[in-house]
Amino acid sequence: MSDPFDLPAAHPFGIHNLPYAVFEHDGTSRVGSRLGDHVVDLCSIPGAPYADAWAQPSLDAFLALTLADWRHARAWLQELLSDREEQPALAGHLIALDEVTLRLPFTVGDYVDFYASEHHATNVGRIFRPDGEALTPNWKHLPIGYHGRSGTVVVSGTEIIRPCGQRKAPSDPAPVFGPSIRLDIEAELGFVVGGSPTTLGRPVSVGESDEHLFGVVLLNDWSARDIQAWEYVPLGPFLGKSFATSISPWVVTMEALRAARVALPGQDPEPLPYLRGEPTADGATTAYGLDIDYDVEWNGTLVSRPPYRTMYWSPAQMLAHMTVNGATIAPGDLFGSGTISGPERDQRGSFLELSWSGQEPVTLSDGSTRSFLEDGDTVTLRASAPGPDGSVIGLGECTGRIRPATP
Repeated sequence: MSDPFDLPAAHPFGIHNLPYAVFEHDGTSRVGSRLGDHVVDLCSIPGAPYADAWAQPSLDAFLALTLADWRHARAWLQELLSDREEQPALAGHLIALDEVTLRLPFTVGDYVDFYASEHHATNVGRIFRPDGEALTPNWKHLPIGYHGRSGTVVVSGTEIIRPCGQRKAPSDPAPVFGPSIRLDIEAELGFVVGGSPTTLGRPVSVGESDEHLFGVVLLNDWSARDIQAWEYVPLGPFLGKSFATSISPWVVTMEALRAARVALPGQDPEPLPYLRGEPTADGATTAYGLDIDYDVEWNGTLVSRPPYRTMYWSPAQMLAHMTVNGATIAPGDLFGSGTISGPERDQRGSFLELSWSGQEPVTLSDGSTRSFLEDGDTVTLRASAPGPDGSVIGLGECTGRIRPATP
């Protein structure tokens, strides 16, 4: 196990990252940060500035603080961990990762899932509407999304039970009921909301997004494509999505991702004024993209590498659109980016796209082929982003194994 105080710049969990999680150790759960292969037991450090919030079995209290508090906590921890004189004493507040159990990091309030990748939306349109326009007329004018089910958001490692529901193939005379036979994934980035709850009727602007975007998690929006295809007209996803959504246990802060901010790939036509980015002091814009690279593993075989930097809509734009009608947000709300897909075949973030709806099965390293998930299959998402000074920001991993449908 590496020395947590002497990590190379390329280590994904060095001092430039310091994500938060909720861990269980010695019978109690509390908030910790990560340094190398250790958890920093934050509330046990003498003089910890937010010890009361960090002593809780969730991030809820810490999420409810302000951007200034989050930045102060990060600066305090970075300064403390960098102090050579403090490190011997701090060693007693580090716990090896293999000695803890990671829990769901916060109580998920509202959950919304977007559809922000032009490549994914185009691929899906071509699959389902081969003779029509790939993108619907509204797609480049607003971030499309739907409300999900917060109660079925689970932490990485939770097994996923194959869902049952109605399905009907185009050639079937009537629908049938049974386990999904087209079970899929969606590799996404989840955004964790914090800060003060907003007031009903008051939108959050693109420029105010930093006050409410606390951090990110890896997110797998498990999808039963056959159930979804039969139910989604005219109101959209429902039972084909609501059975489970997996998130990673480590919440990487937006501050840790500052160096990963990039320009959006281009928006044409120009969005309406409430969705336009606002200039920042460094010459950038508040409507930013993120340079994050994903790995998607299917039973241990790397099958795709979706790039988040190709996403059409910014997280700040998604947040602004989500509240423009006056809808409220509160600490613990979660919204997903939608499937992350790039322009190349090996950058597709769903198996629907990767297998082109079963027409081009994927060959795994053991020689078996797959179009959709079979019972016993395991999917793992991993991701990383560039940090300052050549460092790497790791987002951890999000994994789930498929169990047979409940009898």
